[in-house]
Amino acid sequence: MTPEQLSSAILNALSQLMAEGGLAKAEIPSSVVVERPKNRDHGDWATNVAMQLGKSFGMTPRQFAEILASKLETVEGISKVEIAGPGFINLFVSPGASASLVKTIVDQGVDFGRGDSLVGVKLNLEFVSANPTGPIHLGGTRWAAVGDSLARIFDFCGADVTREYYFNDHGGQIDRFARSLVAAAKNESAPEDGYSGQYILDIANTVMDQSEKDLLSLEPDETQEAFRSAGVELMFAQIRKSLHDFGVDFDVFFHEHSMYESGAVEKSILRLGEKGHTFVEDGATWLRSSTFGDDRDRVIVKSDGSNAYIAGDIAYYLDKRERGFDQCIYMLGADHHGYVQRMMAICAAFGDTPGKQMEILIGQMVNLVRAGQPVKMSKRAGTVITMEDLVEAVGVDAARYSLARSSINSSLDVDLEVLTKKTNDNPVF
Repeated sequence: MTPEQLSSAILNALSQLMAEGGLAKAEIPSSVVVERPKNRDHGDWATNVAMQLGKSFGMTPRQFAEILASKLETVEGISKVEIAGPGFINLFVSPGASASLVKTIVDQGVDFGRGDSLVGVKLNLEFVSANPTGPIHLGGTRWAAVGDSLARIFDFCGADVTREYYFNDHGGQIDRFARSLVAAAKNESAPEDGYSGQYILDIANTVMDQSEKDLLSLEPDETQEAFRSAGVELMFAQIRKSLHDFGVDFDVFFHEHSMYESGAVEKSILRLGEKGHTFVEDGATWLRSSTFGDDRDRVIVKSDGSNAYIAGDIAYYLDKRERGFDQCIYMLGADHHGYVQRMMAICAAFGDTPGKQMEILIGQMVNLVRAGQPVKMSKRAGTVITMEDLVEAVGVDAARYSLARSSINSSLDVDLEVLTKKTNDNPVF
């Protein structure tokens, strides 16, 4: 028997007892928690339903448990019921019921557990979305493992899931990336605010090898633009290959710059203005985000006419909703914790419900260690550990499992030595 079947059996038993007069009429929950006991000698499954409901039925949890246990003992598939402590109920499943479950699993194969709870829901899951300025680091690798796992679960529950990667190819970081490539091509040190590592030199050399022009002889602006466009394309290709090799493929790669080229950013700002949610002050256009739970109002368009970063966020959310998504889930790194309130304010400003049409998951940091000691350097990136480094060390399956098995709310230490052991210390073994 599954936990769901046992939960249903408990609820049916409660309904029967109330109908028969064994229990007074009272409100019962829509579901009951059934979980494995810490000590398997205490049963196959356990529930604390008596602790939760005893008082509402005018009984002590122990009294309530005794009445419920007598009814559960008559349920097919339950061989024995024991009461422990103040009212915990331990359930023992008959061998026949376990065998029946095994047969069901074998008969249904890969469809076992498939549900319909999310049928009709069009869901956008955006994750990883690493900037195209370098290889995917460990934080992005964790999101790749967790995000793809979530997408598979949502799909298994019947949702129409779109896996989306937001390609941040607009703004200052791309300019720094381009300047870093130019410096590498000239055998110069990377700019102080730029990027370094073997991958920068590799991309710079590839850009020059593939170009029919002598890029370094062009005007400085032309040189930088040539390295920018070609370098971003090469870096993006590497990112996609790394993700594919990691078992993660996206349905949509959304380019940030496309919203500026199409006028979508201006349109979204006008839409909010029509709703009365923007105002102009000191030459800048502001979002009344404090009205929707943010700690302060936010500048959308600066006084010099350039767009603030949030302008792209506004346009991107509106674009998702206009593409027909019922729910938009954003998976962000710990460094984006301060973005949650403003993002939720954007959702509310468009008339949607934060937590319903928009949900934001914040993941914590990943640290790579070997025998308890931090591993700090990457062979390719020079400063951070990359997805390729982890996969090379332990393999795809071990990497994915080690990153997806823990709560995203906690920082995670991945020990390379443990993951390569063939002992029970290794959770993958």
